[in-house]
Amino acid sequence: MSRPVKRSLTLNGHRTSVSLEDEFWSAFRALAMREGRALNALAAEIDTGRDSVTGLATAIRLRVLGDLQARLAAGARAAPDQ
Repeated sequence: MSRPVKRSLTLNGHRTSVSLEDEFWSAFRALAMREGRALNALAAEIDTGRDSVTGLATAIRLRVLGDLQARLAAGARAAPDQ
């Protein structure tokens, strides 16, 4: 796992940055691509949906994790019983 790196985003016209590890940043970009969304738009949605005690970087990591868990669960349901 890499160390967090500051990444720039624009949320609702305002520049901000988040510190994310390369692995989470790559997964976040892949998630936006799968959803056919701009990275800043997805980040803005995550920002709007988080509570006041959860940082944006944490909220992004949790969204990435939730996406992975959902895709794994869907794959498990689609797999034939063995």
